[in-house]
Amino acid sequence: MSQFGKFYNFCRDSTLPICNLFELTSSPRQDFTKSCELIGIISGNYHISNIGVIILDAFALVAVAYLLWRSERKQAAVGRREMQLFLVLYALLTIAEVFSIGGFLTKDVILKWFSAIHVAFIATTCWVLLLNAIVGYQLLDDGTFLSLGLFVASGFMIFLGTGYIALDTGFDYTGHFAPDRDFKNYGLYVLYLLFPLVCLVGYFVLESILVLRVLGETRPMLLLGGAALLFAVGQIFTFVISVHLCSASHGKIDGSLFETLFTLLAVITLWAFWSSITEDTWMDEPLNPSMSDAGYDTHRSGRFDSQYA
Repeated sequence: MSQFGKFYNFCRDSTLPICNLFELTSSPRQDFTKSCELIGIISGNYHISNIGVIILDAFALVAVAYLLWRSERKQAAVGRREMQLFLVLYALLTIAEVFSIGGFLTKDVILKWFSAIHVAFIATTCWVLLLNAIVGYQLLDDGTFLSLGLFVASGFMIFLGTGYIALDTGFDYTGHFAPDRDFKNYGLYVLYLLFPLVCLVGYFVLESILVLRVLGETRPMLLLGGAALLFAVGQIFTFVISVHLCSASHGKIDGSLFETLFTLLAVITLWAFWSSITEDTWMDEPLNPSMSDAGYDTHRSGRFDSQYA
């Protein structure tokens, strides 16, 4: 039987924000039992089931603030504002994660709202990351009103569309997205799982072409590949290892802790990759002298001219 569109197995074995929209729906809830319940810390009436994620998210916000400050100092960097927008979205995603899977909210309505916001930020952040790769080709002048306007407008539409479907799923406004006993929801399956994956793969492919074919460099690929590997490891912890980790720790931790950690490391590595292709550090001559006509510094292979700041 095809598992496309079904979240039951994912929600049974993992801690995902989208599962809050399904678990609290009365009909599927009757037959739903998690493989391992995340317990975390319980002290009297005070209960936090995912304190590790909360602590890591706090570190993530500090890291994002530092990267935003470092980005602001890179006055000549191509896509500086666009990269800052990606970092801001990741910070907002991180804040939403604290409330959606932190495991301390007790009111279903509030939990559903934050979970829907979290899911919407995931789709939007991945979309903006893909647009960051396109900016590198200088089809539009980066940092301009037109460039940032396209980022904000398209991202806002994705956020609203994904958020609406998530909220309709959780609160059953129209009945159109109400999940069945398999937690089937084609809209969220595409927007939460497939669409972000397409955006991430697209970013990796476009940046690989930019680095290898346009800039004629190989060293930045180590950082790009490292970011992709770190993110992939985080997903493996979420979808494969989580249930085994939860069982081994008797419900103290699960894969969401390491997914948060490796995603943070991936974002930091990704920023380092972006920084590496916008710094005047490579001293090799470019393979194609005509690159100087396309906004590249002919004295530094693979580095954008400062006129595109």
